Amino acid sequence: MFTDSAPVMEVELARRAGLGWRGKHTLLLERRAGSFFFLGEIYTELPLPADAQLAEHCGSCSRCIDVCPTRAIVAPYVLDARRCISYLTIELRGAIPVELRPLVGNRVYGCDDCQLVCPWNRHARVSPEPDFRVRDGLDRATLIGLFAWTESEFEGRLAGSAIRRIGYERWLRNLAVGLGNAPRSDALVAALRARADHASALVREHVAWALAQHRMP
Repeated sequence: MFTDSAPVMEVELARRAGLGWRGKHTLLLERRAGSFFFLGEIYTELPLPADAQLAEHCGSCSRCIDVCPTRAIVAPYVLDARRCISYLTIELRGAIPVELRPLVGNRVYGCDDCQLVCPWNRHARVSPEPDFRVRDGLDRATLIGLFAWTESEFEGRLAGSAIRRIGYERWLRNLAVGLGNAPRSDALVAALRARADHASALVREHVAWALAQHRMP
């Protein structure tokens, strides 16, 4: 049994199972839910009847391709994951490529731009599941405030959240990039300088880049 927890080709399996069609952003689309849902898989040897596959309904629409900040959707139905902000901020363990950092903007964990502009997601509904609700006021948080969290605050406040799995080091890396792309202020520069000598070389690199973006040593 899997739900976003193993290297399973779940979108293709779901497409073949007739649960929806593959959008040009490569995610599964369903008429009523759009693409804002998780897929779950149960591997079994039971001889279950197969459902008919669905036709695709994206037509000539290219909104997801046009909106992608890093041009990660290189062609309809083709994604270069190495450029995808969700990969860069969540899965990538090392440094975010310098040429892509300005394009990340203030996105600290993932990116849903391709889904937000998709016409099929106008039918999506907010889930009543409590685990999907915003926690710890993250919808009102500032980059400077989040950057000031200690490791114990990160671990405690994000306990039970998927965000916690990137770890504190990558959390600071991503926030440093966001601060490098944010409008300059004295408070912002002070926050970055406070992390300039961080124990992590990865954090120091991205803080130095952010300070350079504001023309600060």
